Amino acid sequence: MRFAVELAADPPATAEELTVRCRAAGVEVPDREIDLDDVRSFLVEWLGVVDAPDDVTRADRLNELLAAASAYPRLTNHDGDGWHVHYRAPDLPLAGVLRALISVGTALHLTGRGMHRLGRCAVDECRRPFADVSRTGRQRYCSPACANKDAVRRHRARTR
Repeated sequence: MRFAVELAADPPATAEELTVRCRAAGVEVPDREIDLDDVRSFLVEWLGVVDAPDDVTRADRLNELLAAASAYPRLTNHDGDGWHVHYRAPDLPLAGVLRALISVGTALHLTGRGMHRLGRCAVDECRRPFADVSRTGRQRYCSPACANKDAVRRHRARTR
């Protein structure tokens, strides 16, 4: 989920940047032209899941992404680094790989941790997306820096 949030919060400017970020995250980059517009369009769609006003809408939006992106689960050992499950057709371009990876990962995150576990930073001037991985499920900020900034703002407001 961290990779999805990072891509959506700071979309790659070039195909080369996307390739570097994918490889750094351990995402296999197919050896073919990268459709950066398709990736960026998907990230906007994914933010619609983050911004859904309720669980049913969130599920509906995510189900649309899953229907367009995923395939039946299959076992693979394509890199010789151990068997694992893919939820996508083989030989997809990078945009398709990211669609499936992020959509399925989001579904697993929400069903495993709670449908409320995606959001936007509570700091008005930030509003970056986040995936709540906290123990309590009450995350409100995208980072400790934003949490601290808001705590200082609230403290100053009380002491004036």
